[in-house]
Amino acid sequence: YEEDDECVLSVELPGFDPAEIDGSWDDGVLNIAAEHEDEARGERKTYHRRFRFPKTVDDDAIAASYTNGILEVRLPVMAGATTRGKQIEIET
Repeated sequence: YEEDDECVLSVELPGFDPAEIDGSWDDGVLNIAAEHEDEARGERKTYHRRFRFPKTVDDDAIAASYTNGILEVRLPVMAGATTRGKQIEIET
């Protein structure tokens, strides 16, 4: 959804630790990937999605947080911004 000059993306990722989630921004595309392996149960969970956003996102100001199984990524919209790649740190 859009809110006050930024796009906000919420992704449900229950059961993952923040260290198991990777977020990256590259040329107007947000990549979210996560992998969790439960050796005791012999189970493995993976998640990977790509989201395309307008090329007016200020990629230096992208922020992400992970709380109670919900990853929230905030992408500030900025007129005339150029796109380039950036790794996104996920806070807890």
